[in-house]
Amino acid sequence: MLKNDQLEQWDRENFFHPSTHLAEFARGNVAQRVITGGSGCHIEDRDGNRLLDAFAGLYCVNVGYGRQEIAEAIAAQARELAYYHAYVGHGTEASITLAKMVLDRAPDNMSKVYFGQSGSDANETNIKLVWYYNNILGRPEKKKIISRWRGYHGSGLMTGSLTGLELFHKKFDLPLSQVIHTEAPYYFRRDNLDQTEAQFTAHCVAELEALIEREGADTIAAFIGEPALGTGGLVPPPEGYWPAIQAVLDKHDILLIADEVVTGFGRLGSMFGSDHYGIRPDIITIAKGLTSAYAPLSGSIVSDKVWKVLEDGTDEYGPIGHGWTYSAHPIGAAAGVANLKLIDELNLIRNAGETGAYLKRVLTDALGDHAHVGEIRGEGLLCAVEFVKDRGSRSFFEAGDKVGPTVAAKLLDEGVIGRAMPQGDIIGFAPPFCLTRAEADEIAGKLIKAVAAAGL
Repeated sequence: MLKNDQLEQWDRENFFHPSTHLAEFARGNVAQRVITGGSGCHIEDRDGNRLLDAFAGLYCVNVGYGRQEIAEAIAAQARELAYYHAYVGHGTEASITLAKMVLDRAPDNMSKVYFGQSGSDANETNIKLVWYYNNILGRPEKKKIISRWRGYHGSGLMTGSLTGLELFHKKFDLPLSQVIHTEAPYYFRRDNLDQTEAQFTAHCVAELEALIEREGADTIAAFIGEPALGTGGLVPPPEGYWPAIQAVLDKHDILLIADEVVTGFGRLGSMFGSDHYGIRPDIITIAKGLTSAYAPLSGSIVSDKVWKVLEDGTDEYGPIGHGWTYSAHPIGAAAGVANLKLIDELNLIRNAGETGAYLKRVLTDALGDHAHVGEIRGEGLLCAVEFVKDRGSRSFFEAGDKVGPTVAAKLLDEGVIGRAMPQGDIIGFAPPFCLTRAEADEIAGKLIKAVAAAGL
């Protein structure tokens, strides 16, 4: 493609890219890719490359690219009413309709939806609501939040603290003191290789109990967790994990926040991860799958139990002092309504479950016996291949070997986008829900070539 513009120069000179080695990018050592279009599971760039996006952007373009139904809903809303705020009882047809659609799909103990813009700000909202809740109940000391190592909950001050990944803490003075971390439910990386899944779950529960004992249950407000770990490795929970964790939290009167930014609206083959694993949360975080990323929108779904206390608080102290300018933005809400309708009409959640199981199977057939593949795991359309130096001893490569990034780069050379996950040599897959079996076969076949090209 002939390029006679300055776009690439402007990019390096003006654009601050997130999660990027800034100096290497400025020096020209990090490749640029300007995305220009997409359809189904594929994207195109301005160089004419067509790539199978097996990570759905950042596991968010769930219905696939190029859905005109959502584009038309956004355009119609923008023509009719591009913006009005949601403060002091104001709403739009789109925001009110979407709130009902979300509650109709959520676990039956949920009461209301607060809309924001991103998963990060939704979790900031959640922590403020939890602190407000305990203040209204006369428990001002009950404020600490338990998160898990390797969990991902955002990049803000509080949400970056909740995130249990080193990259999001390093040199940012995080985590903040109100956040404490417990064991990641990551069976493959257990210290004791002799443990069964049930024994490892018991270990995770014992670690949580010990943390609560050390800190004091009267100081702990909430526990936050993704139903299945996302950015920390794409890890489904071990056997019996969530019922056992929920029992501990209930015993100590600690609220449960289910961060469903990744798992909400079908990623695991169920509407919510909470349904999938039998979790009964007090607050649910939603974002990515709410609009399939066609417009920014997030949400905090609040349970009946929490909502009643929030109501009581405003009776005592007046209007609740929380809000964003773009809360319940009508364009985002219109995208959400069209997106959820499309998910239902095309039966995409069923396809996510069935094709996700097929993808895991073909990846296992392709690489399950490879000397450097430690585990192939997944649930629904969330799947990961973890590489190890030696599978017998389960020893890991050094971070400096960059095995995961190298495999991801070789896979990209083959025309497939997989994500090199942080803190391990893990290639993650989370394709759009419209993935076909032929496309799953292509992912597996090209991953075999990428692994060989990486010298494994």
